[in-house]
Amino acid sequence: MAVEAVQIAVATGLPDGQVAHSGSAAANDAYTARLHTSLETARPLWLRLQLNGVCTAHQHFAWAEGIVARLMADGAEPLIVEVRDAATGAPRMLVPLMRRPAFRHRVIEWLSCGVCDYSAPLLADARPWTAQSAQAAWAAVRSVLPPADRVHITGIPQTIGDVANPMALLAATRESIHTTFGLAIDGEPETVLKRVCRPSFVKAFNKDWRRLERLGDLQLVEAGTPALVEQIFGELVRLRLERFREMGRFDLLTQSAAVDFYRNAALQGLADGSVRLFGLRLGGAFIAVQYLVVHQGTVHALMIAIDQNAVPNVSPGLLIMGRLIEWSRGQGFGYFDLSVGSQGYKEHMGAKGSVLAELCHGFTMRGGVASTAINVRSRTEAFVRSNPRLLKAVQGTMRGVRRLRGGC
Repeated sequence: MAVEAVQIAVATGLPDGQVAHSGSAAANDAYTARLHTSLETARPLWLRLQLNGVCTAHQHFAWAEGIVARLMADGAEPLIVEVRDAATGAPRMLVPLMRRPAFRHRVIEWLSCGVCDYSAPLLADARPWTAQSAQAAWAAVRSVLPPADRVHITGIPQTIGDVANPMALLAATRESIHTTFGLAIDGEPETVLKRVCRPSFVKAFNKDWRRLERLGDLQLVEAGTPALVEQIFGELVRLRLERFREMGRFDLLTQSAAVDFYRNAALQGLADGSVRLFGLRLGGAFIAVQYLVVHQGTVHALMIAIDQNAVPNVSPGLLIMGRLIEWSRGQGFGYFDLSVGSQGYKEHMGAKGSVLAELCHGFTMRGGVASTAINVRSRTEAFVRSNPRLLKAVQGTMRGVRRLRGGC
C-alpha cells in the first residue's frame, strides 16, 4: 500500500488564486477537507460512497484505478479530496481530481484522462446542495490542493441522479458547448421503445430488424466470458477505427493505452457487471458493437462501432441501441444515457438533452492567460457550431487534414 499523503484544512472562502496551507484556520467552518495523493488511502471511503451514496459509473473506483495505472501522463498525480461536515465529521463527498504539467504551467483537472464523460463527485447521500453549500465545499477542496496555475474541469452534469451536482452550482462554473442526451425508461421491456421513443424511430427500427432477420440469424450477444470480451472488443476497435478513418475523425482508440484501458475494464466488469459489452451478430459477423457502463439504475452507452456497409440503407447502430434499451429495462434500469454529443440520431430516437458545464479559470497570471485562450477557443467553436455552413466547411477541412495524417 502506498504511503498516505494527507492534508486537512477547514473551508476558507479564500479569494480565487489563493490556496491555504494544510491545517489553516478559517472563518467559514462549514466543511473540512482531507487530501489523498494515493487511491489506496481513499479506497475505504470511495467504496463506501460508491455503494451507499450517489455517483455515476464514471466515478467507480475500478475505473479510476485504470485511469491512474494506464492513462496518466508522466508528471501527473491524483488528488482525491475528502470533504466532511465540520460540525459532525460525517463525510459529504469525495472529489477525484488530478494535477498535470501543461505547457510551462500546471493544471488541475478531473481524474478523467479523456475516458469519463462526466465530472461529478461521489456524494455521501441524496441530501440537496445549494449554491452556498457548494461554494463552501469547493473552498474546502481548494484549501488543500497543491499549487497550480489554473483549474479546468469539463463535462460537469447538472445533476447526479436526482441530486444537484455541487460542481454545477459554483459561481465560476459556466455552460459549455457540449450536450448530453438520454431516455428515461419504464414499464414492460417488450413495449418500452413504443412508449419512450419517437414513432418514426420505432417504425424504422421494426422495419430494419425484420429486413436483417430475413438475411440470416440475427442475435444480440453479450460478452459474458473473457474469450467473448476479447472477440467482441476486438471487433469494436476494428470497426470503430475503420469508420473514423473513412470519416477523417479522431478517435481515442488510436492510442494503445486507451485500448488497453477499455479492454481491461471490460474484463474486470465480468466480475461485478459494471461494464457490459454487446455485439449485434448477423450470421457469423458482428455488424455493431456497444460498450456500456452501468450504475445505480443508469446505463451509459459509451462507445459504439458499426459496419455501415453490411446492409445498404440499414443502421446497425440504431438497431443495437434499440435492443439494448429493451435489455436495460428488462434488467430494471430506469435511464439510458446516450452520452455526450449532438448527433442527429439521438433526437430522432426521442432523447432529451442537457447542457454540460465547465469550470475554467486561472490561479496565476500564466494560468489566467491559458484559461482566457481556452475560453476564447470555446466561444469560437460555439459560433462555428451555430453556423451550419461554416461548421460543414471546417469539418471538411479537418477531415482532409486527418486523412493526410493517416486518420490520427
